[in-house]
Amino acid sequence: MTKHLKIGITGGIGSGKTTVCSIFEHLGVPVYNADVRAKQLMQESEDLRKKLRLAFGWDVYNKNDELDRAYLAKIVFNNPPQLRILNQIVHPAVFDDYASWVSEQAAAGHPYSVKEAALLIEAKSYKELDKLIVVTCPIDIRLERITKRDGIRREEVLKRIENQLSDKDRLKHADHVIKNSTNFSLIKQVLTLHRSFLEQLATSEPVA
Repeated sequence: MTKHLKIGITGGIGSGKTTVCSIFEHLGVPVYNADVRAKQLMQESEDLRKKLRLAFGWDVYNKNDELDRAYLAKIVFNNPPQLRILNQIVHPAVFDDYASWVSEQAAAGHPYSVKEAALLIEAKSYKELDKLIVVTCPIDIRLERITKRDGIRREEVLKRIENQLSDKDRLKHADHVIKNSTNFSLIKQVLTLHRSFLEQLATSEPVA
């Protein structure tokens, strides 16, 4: 059996991770969005629901039994101990879910798959992957993009960026960098990496 490559993609808020992943998807590469999947699991998993209610109170789910994201965000925003508790509850569930998903992609014959997550480095989950791509983008473009997308003030965006790992720290862990700016073509950069991963697999030893 040929080895299945597990590729991670991360970057700061507004860097363009999702756009990069959509290009990989157009190339037929399966993409696991850890942040989206975490929200789904927090809604679907009875075990997670029980743990979240114990940690943050019954009101973490509203009267329609749906996760109250605004309520949870108020608790954990600018509160590192509470955010740590949330991550300790959610990250193991996402870890197991991703492990099952990636096994399915390998069994289906996909040569490689991509895991997109904002906190791949912070959660140390990048260590389970074969390669890590960091997406970078100039701060002014990120600010403009997020203020338009989320309808929030520039100061609020800056606060969110400051609460995240810096690009300098992310790049220490990067195997590959995708530059998302007007001077570089995202499609060309993704195609180059796509070919590189396929070539790497073509020359690697089969897995017993």
